[in-house]
Order: sequence, then C-alpha cells, then structure tokens
Amino acid sequence: MESRQRRSIEVDFFRGIVLIVIVLDHIPGSVLSHVMLHAYALCDSAEVFVFLGGYASAAAYMAVLERSGAAAARTRFFRRCWEIYRAYLLTAILTLLSGAILALLRLNHPMLDLSGWQPFAAHPIRTAFDILTLRRQPYLSSVLPMYVIFALFVPLAVPLARRSAVAALACSIGIWWFAPLLASAFSMDDVGDWAFNPFAWQLMFVLGMVCRLHPVSAVRMTSPAGQWLTRIAFAAVVAFAVVKLFVLVQPLPGAMKQHLSLVRVLNFGAIAWLAAYCVARGAVARLAQRLPAVITVGRTGLVCFVGGTLISLVVDTATPHGWHGLAGFLAALAGDFAAIAAMLALAKTWRDWRGPHTRAAVQGARIG
Repeated sequence: MESRQRRSIEVDFFRGIVLIVIVLDHIPGSVLSHVMLHAYALCDSAEVFVFLGGYASAAAYMAVLERSGAAAARTRFFRRCWEIYRAYLLTAILTLLSGAILALLRLNHPMLDLSGWQPFAAHPIRTAFDILTLRRQPYLSSVLPMYVIFALFVPLAVPLARRSAVAALACSIGIWWFAPLLASAFSMDDVGDWAFNPFAWQLMFVLGMVCRLHPVSAVRMTSPAGQWLTRIAFAAVVAFAVVKLFVLVQPLPGAMKQHLSLVRVLNFGAIAWLAAYCVARGAVARLAQRLPAVITVGRTGLVCFVGGTLISLVVDTATPHGWHGLAGFLAALAGDFAAIAAMLALAKTWRDWRGPHTRAAVQGARIG
C-alpha cells in the first residue's frame, strides 16, 4: 500500500504540472511556454495529460471494483461521463461568454477569434446544437469530448487490459492505425471540429491504463537491462530535441497532432521512460513532497482544467502586448506567474470548500 500511495502522489504531481503547463501554453505571449515540452520535443503536454488520464482511470476503476464490485465500478464511470460532459459544456459557455465580453469591449482580437463567439453570434441555434452534440468545440474545450468517450469505454477496456496487456495494446494499436479513416467515416476529420481524433488518442489513454495495471517494478527499472533502456531513451530524447530545435524550424502539420503521429508516440515513450526511471529512484516523490500545492492541482484536475481556460484568457487579455524589450518580457513573465498563482489558488479553494471528508474520499479513490 505504501508504494501504491507513493505512486499516486507522483501521478497527481505530474497531473498538476501538466495542468499548469496547459494554461501557460494557451497564453500566446507566455515566456515560460518557450521552455515547455513542445519547445524541444515532437510531442507536448497533451500526450502527458491523456496518458495520465488513462492511468488515473484504471486506478479509480480498480479501487471501486475492489471495494464495491464490478457493477459499482461501471456505474461510477457512467456517472463520470456525465461529469465530464457537464465540464465540457461549462468550459464552452465560459469560452463563449469571454468572447462576448472581448467583442463588447473590443479587446484581444486574436483570442476573440479563437473563442468561437463570432460564429455563435451569427448562428446561435445551430452553433449551440453543434456544441451540445460535440460536433463543434470552442477553444480549449476540445480535449474533453474524447474524454467523455474514453470514460464510457473504461469498464470494457480495464478488464481487458487487466487480463492481457498484449490483447489490449493490440486492439488499441489496430484502432490507432486506422484512426484517420475512422475519423473520416464519422465526419471527424475537420480539425476545426475535432482537434483530437479519439480513435487515435485512445492509444495514449490505453498506454496509461496498461502502465497502471502492469507496472514495471523499480527493480527492473534499475537493473542492467533497465539502465540500458534508460540510456537509449535519453539518447532518443536528445535526438528528438535536436530535430525539433534545428531541423524542423517550421510549425508541424496539425494532422500530426490530431491523428497522434508515430513520431509523437515514440518521443513521448522515451520521455515517459525517463520519468518512470526518476520515479523508481524516488526523485519525483521527493520533489512532490516539497510542492504540495502542485499535488492539489492534480487532485482537482477537472475543476482546474475548466478554470484554467478562463485563467489563460484573462491573463492574456490583461498582459500588455504593445510593450517591447525588457518591459515586454517582464510583463509577460509577470502574467505567467499570475496564471500559476491563480491555478494554485483555485485548487486550494476548491479543496477547502469540498471539506476534509470529501478530500479523504477522493484520496482513497486515487490509491488503488
């Protein structure tokens, strides 16, 4: 139980970091976003977020299964679908309202264009229907619709992955391989409608589940074979960074992210192995214990994701964009720190409002 709890703390820590990074990455003028994962890798925080979502979903399903049985576990994830769908609608509403305010005050035109307010204002009924049916997702809410689908299939995927990791991965890879064709068949090939092809990104979610259900032990991670794999992973990460920094100087095609290209999977896999190695050596646990506020962000993930969309928009609008040189750099950096502080404050406020009893129940569900 001790190791399981330790891993839970580390996963929540990673989730907290990723949620903060997502906010920074969606502030166009952010300074800190230039040193985040997407700056030196062919993948970004989206892979980490979805992978950890699969990991946490498997942990939560197993915890409910062991405590209350399969029927309760299935019911829990059906309710989870509804929770995520409501979070998606709330995110969409906040985004559209923010766009309406920006349009009224004539502020931040780039963010106004991304908010989706103008199409909604032109065709409110049709656009609202498209949002309700997941055909159109306003800015920053596009990751949540595929989470609704993933949560719906967790009661099927976890038992399969628990019985056979090979079978689960084989099915997942097969779906991923034909993901563009499947997306086209379901009219999800337009980046404007589905920024994340769920048929492709389920691979990252399933990888997270398999890693939770069939973890590599710390002994194997630090064995001679594990050490060699760590060296190979490190070399791969460096090679991908060189390619990203010095070879691929132009923005990558959006389809590579939408359909989760192979190079993104491989780059993430190398980074994930290095992160797992640090976990096995205890480095991440020691760091997490020094940053409990980040763990709190990870444990209030859905709330912080929804709130983070509003935080990124407010910070970007409030940050002066006409300043140049040192003044512009310091203003953008101050905006980054304000966004981080807002995320930490939101997580703490939500945790304190929910109360000690609920916190204990949530933490118990995380440990499995």
